[in-house]
Amino acid sequence: MSKRTALVTGALGVIVTVVSQELAKAGCRVVAAYHPQFDKPEEWLKEQEAAGFKDFILVAGDVSDFASCQAMVAEAEAKAGGPIDILVNNAGITRDKMFAKMEPDQWNAVIDTNLSSLFNMTKQVSAKMAERGWGRIINISSVNGVKGQAGQTNYSAAKAGVIGFTKALAQELAAKGVTVNAIAPGYVATKMVMAIKPEILQTIVDSVPMKRLAMPEEIGGAVVYLASEIAGFVTGATLNINGGLYYQ
Repeated sequence: MSKRTALVTGALGVIVTVVSQELAKAGCRVVAAYHPQFDKPEEWLKEQEAAGFKDFILVAGDVSDFASCQAMVAEAEAKAGGPIDILVNNAGITRDKMFAKMEPDQWNAVIDTNLSSLFNMTKQVSAKMAERGWGRIINISSVNGVKGQAGQTNYSAAKAGVIGFTKALAQELAAKGVTVNAIAPGYVATKMVMAIKPEILQTIVDSVPMKRLAMPEEIGGAVVYLASEIAGFVTGATLNINGGLYYQ
């Protein structure tokens, strides 16, 4: 994937950091998109440089806002010196609450960030990919978008919508050399997950047939595969990486 430009949203978190690193190792020019209200880009860049990744490009924006996405992609292309070849839609939030107590703002925030963001970002790059005859769009869903989860009607609905979006757009772009796929991770060993009380974390691990959590590198490796030339005949698929927790 040498010289391909990849834009990854929801940057600076553990999973996206590893995704960015794995894409860089595969030869991609990586642009990481972050939210200026929540992230600390300078600190993140220093950490990446210390780890040997010195060429990451950062752009700031709000994926829930269409105009912000237009500006963000334009900045990404300008800084990268060319168009976006690979888009990884990863930005996501949670606002968990049982449905009976869920407020409209909790519903709307999750739908806007986790689902509407796919329209906002993909709209900026998909037509250009089709014109060039090559592109990779990779959307990050969740096991809870496949099986559902109590207390997450907003999140599960959004992540299920990611899969529907993926399947439909894949059909529209298949003849244009652009693939559209989804990844539905299960429980991943991030700092947030590892900070859960040990007894609760053990219950989570026990629920997974493989009796462990996914490593972020396993998600990153899947992204690299779907972004590669060898995955050119894979489109409209959802890759479930959940240790056997749930089969569709």
